[in-house]
Amino acid sequence: MPISEVQLNAFRAQWMSELKPSSGATGTSDRLLRAKSLKKTQEMVREEKATELFLRAVQEEQDGAVYEAIKFYRMAMQLVPDIEFKINYSRPSDTDRGGGNYMEDDDVDGEIEDLLSYFEQQLTLESSYPKICIPELDMTRTHISALPQEILMYIFRWVVSSDLDMRALEQLSLVCRGFYICARDPEIWHLACVRVWGRNCTKVVPFKSWREMFLRRPRVRFDGVYISKTSYIRQGEESLDGFYRAWHHVEYYRYLRFFPDGHVIMLTTPEDPLAVIPLLRTKNIRMDSALLGHFRLSQETDNQTKVFAVVCKKKEEKASEFQRNRFCRRNPPPEAEHSFHVGLHLTSGGRQSFSKLVWIHHSCHITYKLTGETVVTAFDLDGMYTPFVFARVKSYTAFSDQPL
Repeated sequence: MPISEVQLNAFRAQWMSELKPSSGATGTSDRLLRAKSLKKTQEMVREEKATELFLRAVQEEQDGAVYEAIKFYRMAMQLVPDIEFKINYSRPSDTDRGGGNYMEDDDVDGEIEDLLSYFEQQLTLESSYPKICIPELDMTRTHISALPQEILMYIFRWVVSSDLDMRALEQLSLVCRGFYICARDPEIWHLACVRVWGRNCTKVVPFKSWREMFLRRPRVRFDGVYISKTSYIRQGEESLDGFYRAWHHVEYYRYLRFFPDGHVIMLTTPEDPLAVIPLLRTKNIRMDSALLGHFRLSQETDNQTKVFAVVCKKKEEKASEFQRNRFCRRNPPPEAEHSFHVGLHLTSGGRQSFSKLVWIHHSCHITYKLTGETVVTAFDLDGMYTPFVFARVKSYTAFSDQPL
């Protein structure tokens, strides 16, 4: 049961008044009173915390979770050894039970409405000079809690990294209450939103926070690959004796790998994902069939988010190919640049958010350098264009090259 706001304000006012200098015997008596008052307040807070833990243990034991009950019993008795004899076990009737009762409070189930404010309040109550975290055991070396908060936030930015690994940030928030507070820092989530939606992302509305915007606003994901698998049956040539005709089962994959800086890799190959996915970790891919380019997000008036990308082969690869073949051709073909324009509709599939990309456009643009003419060929989106489905790859965010 937390200290009421009135009691907390009264304690702060008394503490500030007692800080004024005094002399003689009056000063000695004031110091004794201050020490007694501080000790009494600490004992009261410790007893209230032990009461909460003990009642939690009782509830766990009644539910059959004996192991959890023992853990909470031990924590309560470490704070107040005789807490068992100081608890009032009488429970109010169902009509009198309110949100202040520990056993009926939503805090027990981890459904606190504002967990961030709750943790900040708990840290303030436990110490006059709250730290980000407190070591569980006695240590001879310097604990991470000794670092200034600015340095801790810089470490957190390295955890997120330039790859926007917000999943690692959420896992880091599970370490302790202090890390949870740091992981909810609005500046980190604002920087992540700017990396995704650009510098025009200056207003958090209609969302409540930058974190909520990052989690709920449609966007492509960077911690994995979008994969599209296509298979069909193709008729082969007739045998020489005309006795049979072969049928071939053709299967190939399309891969899309997005990067936070706006780059994208598109690859079409029959290779299995286990062999291709490790090669797509960085933009410096060494595959002749890989197409590199840029992408952008577009949110239409109908509240649909679309992804548009323009990809082409590396220019140095084209030059090297021309150097290899220039002695073999008397009349080389006119120089032209090939680029592919892709349009996709971003949706959510299954439990994962923003995990599906549906084809809406695919065309090839050929621009001749001599004349400047551009020829556009649009492809029919038939059954060969299966949707992309996202697959998370842990190795993509295993290392941090740059901080957020």
